[in-house]
Amino acid sequence: MADRLTHLDESGRVRMVDVSEKQITERLAVVGGEIRMAPETIQLVINDQIAKGNVLETARLAGIMAAKRTAELIPLCHALNLTAVDVVFTIGSDHIEVETQARVADRTGVEMEALTAATVALLTIYDMCKAVDRAMVITQLRLQEKSGGRSGHYQRQDTS
Repeated sequence: MADRLTHLDESGRVRMVDVSEKQITERLAVVGGEIRMAPETIQLVINDQIAKGNVLETARLAGIMAAKRTAELIPLCHALNLTAVDVVFTIGSDHIEVETQARVADRTGVEMEALTAATVALLTIYDMCKAVDRAMVITQLRLQEKSGGRSGHYQRQDTS
């Protein structure tokens, strides 16, 4: 870990990190998360019977759009010219897992974009299904992998 938080200057004031001296590299971030819900709600999603429309395709689009707007939502994030954002869902008997990937060739990483994509995708699922299942729980949001840049490759070791 770094000895000092890079978003603070010597006086403790918040600042945007100057990345102008960093090398441009190919960067990747992979994030996972899930939303737990009643099995009956899962069946409504699978059968495209949610009144608001196709839940997973709407959530996929919302996640992609959110990744592109991360710098507007998170203070001090650099605006990135994303080269790819992917949002994939896996349906279980009582949950939907999301995995997002964000890619960029730039001076700073794309973890926040991948995290934002996953979060907004899960929130969209919640919004679309809340009329039939208010007990849903969003959980397990986590960085699974990142590569590129000075800090090198990171791969989460646990499976949760």
